[in-house]
Amino acid sequence: MDYARLGNSNLVVSRLGLGAMGFGDTSWRGWVLEADTAAPIVRRALDRGVNFFDTCDFYSAGRSEEILREVLVSQVPRDSIVLATKVGNPMQRHPNGRGYSRKHIIEAADASLRRLGTDHIDLYQTHIWDPATNIEELVEAFDTLVRAGKVLYVGATTMPAWQFGKALWHAAATGQHRFVAMQCEYNPAHREAEREMIPLCRDAGIGLVPFSPMARGYLCGDRRDPAQATLRNRTDDYTHKIYGRENDHEVRTALEAVADARGVGAAQVAVAWTLARPGITSPIFGATSVAQLDQVLDALDLALAPDEIAQIDAAYAPRPIHASGH
Repeated sequence: MDYARLGNSNLVVSRLGLGAMGFGDTSWRGWVLEADTAAPIVRRALDRGVNFFDTCDFYSAGRSEEILREVLVSQVPRDSIVLATKVGNPMQRHPNGRGYSRKHIIEAADASLRRLGTDHIDLYQTHIWDPATNIEELVEAFDTLVRAGKVLYVGATTMPAWQFGKALWHAAATGQHRFVAMQCEYNPAHREAEREMIPLCRDAGIGLVPFSPMARGYLCGDRRDPAQATLRNRTDDYTHKIYGRENDHEVRTALEAVADARGVGAAQVAVAWTLARPGITSPIFGATSVAQLDQVLDALDLALAPDEIAQIDAAYAPRPIHASGH
């Protein structure tokens, strides 16, 4: 395993991070794994040197965090892992049970700490963005958590670059703790972060920990073929909303051609492509089996040649600009 500093911080994370969206309760998503089936994946990740684990309070209504407590936090020295979670998605039906008010952020962090079974969160991040958010209140609430010792570092997930820049400016201008990481969607079929977010983060020394390096599994097979349509692909509304353009299939075809020539899996090529992009610290991926985990981690040893990268890049066509930052 290779390791890298998270942006300009001194926090060191593995070059690939394991995402725990796929751990939880099947009543939330039919393809997620309960603790007994998640445990071997986590053990294998640890054996292969992964120290960076990412979850969210929203995943399975908190059950993902509880599973990480059971199969990770309670099993290893706390200082040996970097534990990340997120806040912002609805956790209650009432209007203050979501978003980025001081009220919700503080209460949600305490709830995550209880579910995770720890006294601190290493990296606490915003999740789905609300463009009406008061940036100053968000920054100040996160700073409160850091000063209280409940959170060590703060980060953000996909949002408009200008609003992320405003958050960085406000923290710097007021002497508060600033974001050290950005979790944006980024893979060979989704490169919109290259327009503004990635250049901003590279200039500001922000660690880039992109999610979905395999496009939620979309780049791992032809999902138009019923034989290759996984349960996740059939039931994941987000995948259907983001992926499925004819151009996405062209990217997958180019990626598979490189994979076939190399004698490796398409997942490895997709992750290797993402790892090789300038400024990327640690892509976050999900796995629902030990075999999937090993295939993705093998991407660390796969160095794509310039002509292979060019072949994949040539198949890509940009998406229209979207106000969310996607």
